[in-house]
Order: sequence, then C-alpha cells, then structure tokens
Amino acid sequence: MTLAARADTRSPTQAGEMYQYDIIRWFAVAAVVWGIIGMAAGVYIASELAWPFLNFNIAEITFGRLRPVHTNLVIFGFGGNALIATSLYIVQRTCQARLWGKDSLHHGLFWLWQIILLVGAASLLAGHSQSREYAEFPFAVDILILIAWTTYFVIYLGTILRRSQPHIYVANWFYLAFILATALLHIFNNLQIPLSGWTSYSVFSGTQDAMTQWWYGHNVVGFILTVGFLGMMYYFVPKQAGRPIYSYRLSIVHFWALSFLYMWVGAHHLHWTALPDWVSTLAAAFSILLLLPSWGGMINGVMTLSGAWEKLRTDPIILFLITALAFYGMSTFEGPMLSLKSVNALSHYTDWTIGHVHSGALGWVAMITIGSFYHMVPRIWGKALYSTKLVFVHFWLATIGIVLYIVALWVAGIGQGLMLRAFDEYGNLAYTFIETVSFMHIPYVVRALGGAIFLAGFVLMAYNLLRTITAGATVAERQRATAAATAS
Repeated sequence: MTLAARADTRSPTQAGEMYQYDIIRWFAVAAVVWGIIGMAAGVYIASELAWPFLNFNIAEITFGRLRPVHTNLVIFGFGGNALIATSLYIVQRTCQARLWGKDSLHHGLFWLWQIILLVGAASLLAGHSQSREYAEFPFAVDILILIAWTTYFVIYLGTILRRSQPHIYVANWFYLAFILATALLHIFNNLQIPLSGWTSYSVFSGTQDAMTQWWYGHNVVGFILTVGFLGMMYYFVPKQAGRPIYSYRLSIVHFWALSFLYMWVGAHHLHWTALPDWVSTLAAAFSILLLLPSWGGMINGVMTLSGAWEKLRTDPIILFLITALAFYGMSTFEGPMLSLKSVNALSHYTDWTIGHVHSGALGWVAMITIGSFYHMVPRIWGKALYSTKLVFVHFWLATIGIVLYIVALWVAGIGQGLMLRAFDEYGNLAYTFIETVSFMHIPYVVRALGGAIFLAGFVLMAYNLLRTITAGATVAERQRATAAATAS
C-alpha cells in the first residue's frame, strides 16, 4: 500500500482532530462559487460571438472586457482556489502533520485571495488591463498576488518541513513545482513601470515583450493547469481506485521531464512572426518532446486502475478522474501537433487553438477537479455524498458539453484556416474575411450550447455538494443504515 493509500486509514472524526480542515472547506466552497461565475461569463461571451446583440452596447459586458474576466476567474478563481484547497488537504495527509502557521494566517491567505479576484475582475470590467494574456490584472493587484503567493508557499513548505513521514509523496513534488514556477513566471512577466496602481507599462518591448508574454502564457498552462493538477491526480486517482499508483518510478520521471521541458516551449505561439526562426524551431522541438512525459503520466494514471476496471461501471467519481486523464492525453497530443510549423500555418489565429485550450481546460482541469472534489468534500465535512446518481448525471452532462464544445471549434478553426488560405484561379483570396465570419455562426452556436450544458452539470455538482454539507448523513449514520438494510 502506498503512502497516499495509507493516509486515509483514520476515520473522518479522527482525521479532523489531527488535521486542519476548516481552511480547506473555505477554499473548496470558493472554488465552486468562482467556477460558476467564471464559467457563466464564458457561456455569455460565447453567446455574444454567436449573437452579437447580447452586448447591448454596454461597455462593461462586451466581449473584450468579459473575456479576460472569464479566463482569470476560471484559472485563478476556480483553479487557484481548487489547487490551494487540494494541496493543503494532500500535504497534511501524506506528511501526517497539521498545517504550518496559525489559523489567522490561513484565513488571511483565503480572504486576500478572494479580494484579489474581486478587485481584479472589477478592474477588468472597468477597462483597466495590462493587456497580457492570463496576466491582465492591473499592477496593484499583481503586488497583492505576490504577497498571497508567498504566504501560500510558506504555509505549504512549512507543513512539509514539519512532516512526521520521512518520504515526500510525489503529489507534493508537483504542487511545489507549480507554486515555485508560478511565482517565477508572475514576477518576470509583470516587471512593469507603474504610472499608477491601475496603469503600467512593461519593461520589455517589441519581440522581446511578446516572447516574455508567451513564456509566461504557455507556462501558466504548463505549471498551473498541468503540473498543479497532476499533483491532484497523483493523490486522488490512487485514493478513489483503492490501489497504489501504477509506477512510482514513472511518476518521478514524469515530474522531472515536465519541469525541464515546459519552460522552453512558449515561443511556439509566435511562429510566423518577427521572432527569430531558430527560437520558434527550438520551441517546437521541445513541444514534441513534451509528448513523451505527458503520455507517460497519462498512462501511469490510467493503469493505476489495473485490476479494478469494473469501477468504471459502478463509480462515477472514477469515471470523472479517468476521463480527465483521457482528455489530458488527447490535449497533450494535440498541443505538440499544433506546434509544428506546417500545422500551425493552418491553425494560427483560428478557433482551432481555442478548441485545443478548452479540451485541456474543461476535459482535463475541470474534470480532474470535479472528481477530486466529489472525493474530498464529503471527507472534510465528515459526511457521506448526498447522491451518487446525480454524479452520474453530472458526468454525462459534462462529457456531452465538452464534446459539443471542442468539436464545434475544431470544425470552426479548420474551416476558418482553409478559407483564409484558399485562392481562386487568378491568385486572389477566394473568400473575404466577412465570409469566414459568416461560416463561424453555426459552430459558435454549438459551442455556446456545449458550454451551457457543461455549466449546468457544474451547477448540479454545487447542489449535490451543498446537500452533502447541509443535509447529508454522517458517514457513521450511512454505515448504520446500510448495515440495517442488509440485515433486514
């Protein structure tokens, strides 16, 4: 039995006495709330692309302002709160030690993070933006982020240092890499000359500015949306399956290969630009190499279910976790393929890229988080999950929504790219730009429908977890009721 499997041998009551669960509850609730808000903003802007009248000529709800609100709230609101919640849960259980620091420090981190999200979103709606992908929050908010992230790192590292277990479980390696790399990325991408708390200018310019931005932009995907959530996967998949991770050695190779390779690939976003050709070629080469550790990690997670495949029929939480790994494998195949210059010539500046991002964001990030929350939330409240049937319903809503979303954008992006590259017999462009816009209408409608279905499933999860917390039976009560029903 692995350390991750041994960590939950105590009853919820015993574990609650040993570990600090209160702050984890706060972050878990915040993750769900921000997830609903961020995804609702995403569905609305997707609808605006299909039906532009929905902006109602109100500046604050136009696509240009709501889109960064959507991306920042799902990454740092939903994803950030979920990563902090699960990391503080996992580090305690695998290190068998309470969180470092006082409760006031933990709650200070929580409230500072929520203030950052509130102020950041409000500033974007008001039109204050750094205009840097995934880093649009103004300079004053960036300073608050640095303070919050340092506090988070101190709490997390302090807990590891006070561990009663000599071994540091691999999930903690991934979380530490995510925390440190995110700090590095945040500092250097936000080297700004401030004019005020809301206005600043990058110290970089031209091509160097673009390269710095996409070094940051792709590594937000790499270290927050991949490495951080892999820490989640390496704990919750073995826990829910009740089996040890398939290969611990492979998990270590996976960790070091990802940590080294990801930092080099951001320039593949700048093919066919003023960036020196050798830089984008190097980025493409490292992108192809990323396929190996990515698929190694995906196989490691899926093969953990060896000997317990029947759980795919009976356990909807396992369905979420394994399907997330399938999407992880798919999106980490698609990414290297899109980094090839010949493919990128077709896909660049099209919605194929958006489809790729969301196959990872919805299929991998959201699905692994949802499965992890269905496992974790009942345990930190000491309750039995309110309804397993609702989890099955949620799974199919999420899966159908994702498939509609990404297929629509694959069709849109590839069609868009082919139309923009088509020439007539005289060597002129065969289609005007407005014709490509007209072609996009039906795929945009389907994309909005897929997003709405996914959001409906997420709201259903919020209801299920709320009933678990407020009206669900305790684990002991559920066990007694099951024993009585069996006896009768």
